[in-house]
Amino acid sequence: MALTSADLGDGTYRNPVLDADWSDPDLVCVGDDFYLTASSFGRVPGLPLLHSRDLVNWTLVGHALQLLEPARDFRKPRHDCGVWAPSLRHHDDRFWIFWGDPDHGIFQVNAPEIRGPWTRPHLVKEGKGLIDACPLWDEETGEAYLVHAWAKSRAGVKNRLTGHRMRPDGTGLLDEGKVIIDADRIPGWFTLEGPKAYRHDGWFWIFAPAGGVETGWQGAFRSRGFFGPYEERVVLEQGDTEVNGPHQGGWVRTGAGEDWFAHFQQRGPYGRVVHLQPMRWGDGGTSRSSEAESGGGWPVLGDKGVPVAVHRKPRLPPQPPSAPATDDDFPGGRFGRQWQWTANPHDGWATQHSADGLRLSCVRTVDAHDLRGLPNVLTQRLPGTPATVEVELRLDSEEPGARAGLAVLGDAFSWIGLQREADGSVRLVHRFAESVAERERDAAHPREAPEGRARLWIESGAGARCRFSYDVGGGRQPSGQVFAATPWRWVGALLGLFALAPVGGGHAGAASFTQFRITSSFR
Repeated sequence: MALTSADLGDGTYRNPVLDADWSDPDLVCVGDDFYLTASSFGRVPGLPLLHSRDLVNWTLVGHALQLLEPARDFRKPRHDCGVWAPSLRHHDDRFWIFWGDPDHGIFQVNAPEIRGPWTRPHLVKEGKGLIDACPLWDEETGEAYLVHAWAKSRAGVKNRLTGHRMRPDGTGLLDEGKVIIDADRIPGWFTLEGPKAYRHDGWFWIFAPAGGVETGWQGAFRSRGFFGPYEERVVLEQGDTEVNGPHQGGWVRTGAGEDWFAHFQQRGPYGRVVHLQPMRWGDGGTSRSSEAESGGGWPVLGDKGVPVAVHRKPRLPPQPPSAPATDDDFPGGRFGRQWQWTANPHDGWATQHSADGLRLSCVRTVDAHDLRGLPNVLTQRLPGTPATVEVELRLDSEEPGARAGLAVLGDAFSWIGLQREADGSVRLVHRFAESVAERERDAAHPREAPEGRARLWIESGAGARCRFSYDVGGGRQPSGQVFAATPWRWVGALLGLFALAPVGGGHAGAASFTQFRITSSFR
């Protein structure tokens, strides 16, 4: 069966509502529609845009960022860099997305409609270590603000949030900034990051996680003034659930007046999957401030502060079950929105034509021995549940050493595919590289592929343990040992399609991929 939505069909849903690496989600409600974006790091296009009418059933409708800037820095893969923790807002009849690039500064793009056209990235604040940026337009006063966190790897500091006054048009900042929350002064708090700023009930609110992505908690802060002082409470933590480090997300209010909170859970090779928590305003949470004001008015998330596994859906009109697309027939050589390159793309990597199928040029490269260094790998997210991935491959290149295949790509990688030999024959090859290895090596003995084509499979089981198999004309056969998929530091493992050739002169030919499918394989 195909991958399914989180909608259980009986008025309830199960978490996670997005069971793949939609990292650092933020969302907004505009009319009857909900929109969500997520971190895209070094992949292109970036800033995915998802749409829902009920917060449970989601579809991918586009991307807000067509190229990473500065372009010269993203000619090659920088898997853990680029777009970190974006914030999505709707203001002055426009959609806005702000994010921090830890090496360059805080950027924003905006558009009149969610599908664009989106502006080119505008640098709002230049600097190292500026991450997790969020704007706030105060509709009561007309003032605009911006809050961001810090990456210690670049700035030497972390665990604090800095606030600025911002130009109402979002083009720049009006001051040097002030530390508005210093979590070093809050007993037990560390790695405060990911702020999302709101105005509610006469208070300035900042929702921000702390404690680390795998072991932390979600906090809420409030103050009568944007620049503080703030008091804090823990509003969501793991408790006795399996949802480790419930972390970093956004609050949204439906047209029916219900409040909901979407956040991520770190799941190793699967990346950061998205959960949806019911939310209400009351006297919930755990105060960790000695000066906390008495009374209600604090957000209560999940089931009294711990995540829910199954819950009733938001009170909104029923929607057909849906989930972001995975399958692709590549009509006319075009690939679907679910695919991203591992760096800024070049013309000619994928060729359009009149039939179905993805035609990838065999790009000549000095990095043929290591997929992690290739910008021309076309990727999508590894599903968070057991699944079978399959694709048909034909190698059309006559270039000795040319190869193409289907990969699981992370800090370690493994791929299966076809390679043209010096004698003109084509072989089925299966290779891998450990995280500490600089070059790939064989995972199984090469085999003849007499017709220059193969059907390829990767079965991803519990814990993202992957089994590879192939059919080159004699029936489906297993290949190699089980391979455990691994993430990069911040990015989950990816599925990838690629075609390449050794360094040389002239065009090296192409490879064709058809009928890409991902199906659930619960066992």
